[in-house]
Amino acid sequence: MTSRLSANDSAPAFSLPDADGQTVSLSDFAGGRVVVYFYPAALTPGCTTQAIDFTGAYDELKSGGVEVVGISPDPVEKLAKFRDKEGIAIPLLSDEDKSVLNAYAAFGERVLYGKKVEGVIRSTFVIDVDASGNGTIAEAQYNVKATGHVDRLRRTLGV
Repeated sequence: MTSRLSANDSAPAFSLPDADGQTVSLSDFAGGRVVVYFYPAALTPGCTTQAIDFTGAYDELKSGGVEVVGISPDPVEKLAKFRDKEGIAIPLLSDEDKSVLNAYAAFGERVLYGKKVEGVIRSTFVIDVDASGNGTIAEAQYNVKATGHVDRLRRTLGV
């Protein structure tokens, strides 16, 4: 597993398909700030709560100069179903081979119901992307809770 990322580390670049199969890359956010959050599985209770919370805050975040993308190992088709069923407004990206999850150290051993398992570590990163499309981690949060996370993040960002 990759070492956990911290503030001031370089953000690993990515290019992944969204729920419509269109490629979204870190460099697409050049000159701005983006929240990249990793979640275990679409259409599950905690992940639905988190995605709906990000959707509810999306306009305010955008007004504050912050974009948001969610990344999971789900296939594109499942992401489209999730987006449509729950009215998710933020881009959802598919990382089926877990290469980006691994690059961000958001996949590995975690505790689930008291047992150690391998899986997605619910994580959130605030990334400043320079004009050339290279990112720097401004904030790295691992093992976040789905409920209340977006409100805490908004306070951290001042949005």
